[in-house]
Amino acid sequence: VLNNGMKEISANEFETIVEDSGALILDTRNSGDFAKGFVPQAINIGINGDFAPWVGALIADVNQPIVLITELGKEEETVTRLSRVGFDNILGHLKGGFEAWKTAGKEIDTVKRITADQFAKDVKIVTDENATEKGDLVIDIRKESEYEGEHIEEAYSKPLSYINDWIKDVNPQEHFFLHCAGGYRSM
Repeated sequence: VLNNGMKEISANEFETIVEDSGALILDTRNSGDFAKGFVPQAINIGINGDFAPWVGALIADVNQPIVLITELGKEEETVTRLSRVGFDNILGHLKGGFEAWKTAGKEIDTVKRITADQFAKDVKIVTDENATEKGDLVIDIRKESEYEGEHIEEAYSKPLSYINDWIKDVNPQEHFFLHCAGGYRSM
């Protein structure tokens, strides 16, 4: 497992492997770096957070082929931690990390992170069911107990641990807000 996971993959080869194998792109960098730029279709589960529980909750199949994007020097730790929770089908990692992807001129995506104050200014909540204008979609991905304790008016409770059940209902072409308690889960 370690030998496969430690295989360095160039940006071009990385793209080919993902297309040919259907591999999941797992980016384990911190959420702040991920938000600034990531490989399209990658999922972010930061190695410095609750890594193992989130890997188990978000990646449904332990046999899923996985390719990694890590912080430089974190490749072996990531492969080891994945294998400890049963994820052994690791095909390798992006040589040079995300910077190599950018340097190769490959397409990137970003996430616009905003503060609570900016959110309060930007979000449009519509509570009148007869309104002609539609409000913003706000998805609260915290645990149900956190949502029950307090939540943004008109936000939908969609716990992150069930994302594989509800994500198909979100139109990626429409603007929406995701929020959690501290920023890790929303990535």
